[in-house]
Amino acid sequence: MSAPRKVVRQRGLWFEEFEEGTVYEHAPGRTVTEADNVLFTTLTMNTQSLHLDAAWAGRQPFGQRLVNSMFTLSTLVGASVAQLTQGTIVANLGFEEVRFPHPLHHGDTLYSSSEILGARPSSSRPGQGIVRLKHVGRNQDGVVVAECTRSVLMWSRDAAPQ
Repeated sequence: MSAPRKVVRQRGLWFEEFEEGTVYEHAPGRTVTEADNVLFTTLTMNTQSLHLDAAWAGRQPFGQRLVNSMFTLSTLVGASVAQLTQGTIVANLGFEEVRFPHPLHHGDTLYSSSEILGARPSSSRPGQGIVRLKHVGRNQDGVVVAECTRSVLMWSRDAAPQ
């Protein structure tokens, strides 16, 4: 008779596990391709020439096409899911202070981290809490390309549905 096997399910953190000041570095990084940028840009009906028209973008101040900033933001937040919110989030509540201080280009790799800015129990939703996160994205050279503050509603361990 074999011993019972241990099963570990990947999940994010329960509300009680968030500690203010903790910084999570997410892995892996994500190298962004031209195909990523063109597909995301066209799927979202963003016809901005800065993302699609190499000749036009080449005459602009950055001298080349830029990765769509909404792709950058989505990837930045998405990189945090497995470590922080997978299966433990109730809802994304909103974003504050979204910034893109430096462009991301085709071939750049986006590395992401998240800092816990604070956590408090919800005053209107028992068994849930609000967590504020600061997400920061850097390119392969360590240059900040995106940052945002985000609020999420999280389950407490004992209140979460099975």
